[in-house]
Amino acid sequence: MRKLRIYIDTSVIGGFFDDEFCIDTEKLFEQIHQGDFKLVISDLTEKELLNAPPRVRTLLRDLGIDFELVIVTSESVDLAMAYLKEGVVGQTSKDDCIHIATATIHQVDLLVSWNFKHIVNILRIRGYNSINIKNGYSVLEIRSPKDLIKYEEG
Repeated sequence: MRKLRIYIDTSVIGGFFDDEFCIDTEKLFEQIHQGDFKLVISDLTEKELLNAPPRVRTLLRDLGIDFELVIVTSESVDLAMAYLKEGVVGQTSKDDCIHIATATIHQVDLLVSWNFKHIVNILRIRGYNSINIKNGYSVLEIRSPKDLIKYEEG
């Protein structure tokens, strides 16, 4: 069975150090490190990490996690602008839209985020995907890390 390619945004990396999200984020990164998933990040994620504290910036390297780096293209930006134009989210969420569009363009299996306001939100997800379909792209599955981690049986 092919490994799922999962795109994570910056909230997942930062979630490793957040009291509310750390346990589930640590479990997700353990599964990635064990090879359960193929991790994908974008150059936008790398750019956002430049302003993060050093421990957040270097987390993936410190954990020894390999990842596929995808590039934000003009096609990604155009699709992100379509999300904004259609009012899926407001203009202040442009980078969130670029993450979603980039994951869509690069055909990842799912996007993972802790951003419940602008990304992991059923109304937003339906909005993003209606624009994707309208523009000839696939539906993008969007989940929180909680939906990916293995739970012990019994």
